[in-house]
Amino acid sequence: MNVATLVGFLLIIFGAIALVFEGISYTKRRESIQVGPIGATVEQRETIPLSPILGGVALIAGIGLVVAGRKGRRQT
Repeated sequence: MNVATLVGFLLIIFGAIALVFEGISYTKRRESIQVGPIGATVEQRETIPLSPILGGVALIAGIGLVVAGRKGRRQT
């Protein structure tokens, strides 16, 4: 497997994730107040938005790289 095929597969995976989930969510914990031995923490849910257009472009580019990588391998 050459580099173009490997990058193509990674782009296909990233593109599919971007199209299905439309963002990556995670929970961030931080300590908000500390009074002596007693403390309080706050959990904030944050989302990194992923554009469906970006996912589609990554998916198409990945498919193109996989096809190009396989054609280049056959010629050698």
